[in-house]
Amino acid sequence: MSATNHELQETYGEELELFSIWMKNQGMTSSTEKAYLADVRQYLSMLYPADLENTGKLDIMRYLSRSREGGAGDEARNRKLSSLRAFYRSLNEMDRLSSNPAALTPKSRQQKNRIPVYLEEGQLQQLFQHVEGKHRERNLSILLLMAYAGLRVGEIHRLNIHDLKLDGILSVLGKGRKWRYLPLPDSLAGLLRRMMEENLLEMRQGKEQPMFISQLGRRLSIRMIQTIADATLRRLQGELPELSMKKLSSHKLRHSFATMQIRSGTDIRTLQELLGHASIETTQIYTHIDNYQMKAAMEQMSGKLPSLG
Repeated sequence: MSATNHELQETYGEELELFSIWMKNQGMTSSTEKAYLADVRQYLSMLYPADLENTGKLDIMRYLSRSREGGAGDEARNRKLSSLRAFYRSLNEMDRLSSNPAALTPKSRQQKNRIPVYLEEGQLQQLFQHVEGKHRERNLSILLLMAYAGLRVGEIHRLNIHDLKLDGILSVLGKGRKWRYLPLPDSLAGLLRRMMEENLLEMRQGKEQPMFISQLGRRLSIRMIQTIADATLRRLQGELPELSMKKLSSHKLRHSFATMQIRSGTDIRTLQELLGHASIETTQIYTHIDNYQMKAAMEQMSGKLPSLG
């Protein structure tokens, strides 16, 4: 029988608090924190009233199996496993537990072969024509950073004015509070400078001087950045029937950036650095996006074939 919220708090309240603090220190977004905590609470409800010291790989597998029986697919299962790995890791690092049974549990392999959704270059050009409204230059800058620099929503949210250097290098604080440094194209760096000059510096609230602000001068929220991208993508879908059935979102623009890099011949290690991936396995999915390059390679063989008439 599942435990009540009160029972969970009574039994595992301190561990949940430690996990919440640890996630904030890791720089996770509020949406990730919320999702991870929900998964962990669900897991603890299954464990209740067992002591976490006595849990093992079997408990992890039992939870994932129940999740699958409840309709969770491979992607959801892997997300839940990531939540548990992070939870146990937080307790390890804070000297609460000595082992991490979730680290020994393999992820579903199927997700690695899942082809990401992305926009073609021509579709991206049309997308930018649909950027509208009073804050057009700000919103255009946000979308361009996603599609032509590969930034995540949370990374855009965290940008400050001083992160753009005079030489066009953009300092980006990514997942796990790791920095990467992107040499932006001159035109994009110029657009960002114009956008920041037009939004007067004195409007920006707080010592950090956020790069993207609301009309009240506050740092633009993650939710608002997603809304800007989603609204623009919906307008594009209304114009292009071939996109009407695709599930588009702000993160698909990052996929589009990776696709263009692979097609331009960027090597996988460089792309890993540009995207800020901790593991090259995460980056390798973009080498299997479609048969664009394989088709071009095979077409070179057409002139070498013997006469088949």
